[in-house]
Amino acid sequence: MLWTELLKKDHEITERVLAAAEKAFAMKGGPTNALIANLLDYVTHYADRCHNQKEEQHLFPLIEQRGIPRHGGPLAVMLAEHEQAKELLAQIAPLGEAVLKGDRTKLADLGKIFSDYAALLKSHYWKENDILYPMAMQAMRPGDAEAVVKGIEALESSLGAGIRERYYALAETIIKSVDLEDLAYGLDRETLAAMLNTLPIELSFVDADDTVRYFSHEHGEKIFGRTRGAIGTKVQNCHPQKSVHMVNQILADFKAGKREVAEFWIEMGPRKIHIRYFPVRNKEGRYLGCMETVQDIAPIQKLTGQKRLLDTP
Repeated sequence: MLWTELLKKDHEITERVLAAAEKAFAMKGGPTNALIANLLDYVTHYADRCHNQKEEQHLFPLIEQRGIPRHGGPLAVMLAEHEQAKELLAQIAPLGEAVLKGDRTKLADLGKIFSDYAALLKSHYWKENDILYPMAMQAMRPGDAEAVVKGIEALESSLGAGIRERYYALAETIIKSVDLEDLAYGLDRETLAAMLNTLPIELSFVDADDTVRYFSHEHGEKIFGRTRGAIGTKVQNCHPQKSVHMVNQILADFKAGKREVAEFWIEMGPRKIHIRYFPVRNKEGRYLGCMETVQDIAPIQKLTGQKRLLDTP
């Protein structure tokens, strides 16, 4: 795994932990003591003492050697924000311990400081992902990326066998304890439908019983025309008889977990139509149905060079 993938995965997991904690603090009664204990453990021993040290001991010194200055610029900002995070954790720890010992009057103060900490980390991770890491990759020489990975692995080993797996598991415990919603939560149906209809890809969905339940771009031009009459129809009835056996094979493979994608491409005049099928599963892995995507990729195939300027409207 690349060093960027390792560090960005830490960011992703920690951001979900932060979101779960913020939800818990906003709930009536606030987080349970068990959640607070897990949260203190995670942010102190993993987000700070493990993740940040991967960067401070192995990534930051190397890219400084490659010409990214420690004083001034993005690297200086990242180091300063690491210190700000430590200062906030120093305030969080005693408040958390007080709550764990039974003083729930400290809960509001704990929630306020933790909110500041979460805001700092979310902004910090964005800067690293989008600014510092790309700069670091450009500055690195052959062998540097491998050295960072080895350094990360060595640091993790020094903190205990399987520390990453252990704290990722703890993160999932925190996240599941508050039933953290998917990112689509809060989008109203009109907005979500408009987003799907705006995509340059046509979508359709067949449920676990092979029944057509949705297709996008109802009121727009479609590559494969269909009407509302398709909704509620078995998908096998929407395909020519000669291809039904293939449809059944794809769906059977999806349901059995034998296949994660099926794709085809055909030519229709000047168009090159790319058709893909994906199994849709919930968080527990239960099969919910099949999604089809249809896209004319002929314009994409013609792209050459680069385009960095905005066209005149």
